[in-house]
Amino acid sequence: MSDSTKVTVERTIEAPVDAVFDVLSNPERHQSLDGSGFIRGVDHADRIQKVGEVFTMNMQGDHMGGEYQTDNHVSGYAKDKLLAWKTAPAGTEPPGWEWLWELESQGPNETLVRHTYDWSKVTDKKLLEKVKFPLVTPDQLDTTLSRLAAEATT
Repeated sequence: MSDSTKVTVERTIEAPVDAVFDVLSNPERHQSLDGSGFIRGVDHADRIQKVGEVFTMNMQGDHMGGEYQTDNHVSGYAKDKLLAWKTAPAGTEPPGWEWLWELESQGPNETLVRHTYDWSKVTDKKLLEKVKFPLVTPDQLDTTLSRLAAEATT
């Protein structure tokens, strides 16, 4: 599903909800999940455990002129159900886009994963001109879900 300010993809993964959450809540594993190819590694991160935490990622993308870092401010957390963070260039406040992961157990070994990339709160007109949202495509988000399925079942 997508509209003009967000994209959502979903998939049922053949893994228990706690195994899926374990992968997602560990920023050290995000590079292996990233279907966009922007993530280069973790600069500073602990396992995500609560709203308000910040983890920093090393990134690379032409839209930012090459290598850069992001601070990811955890905006949603419910163990085995929800993870969300708002991304910002390192050292700045989030300008309004958010990554949301919703998990629903479908039984002991299946989890429905809904992944949303939402830029509806971006109001900076210069940023909207510079960054052509969606920066990450639905196909790239689907690739991320495929990689998550592989990571959660190994």
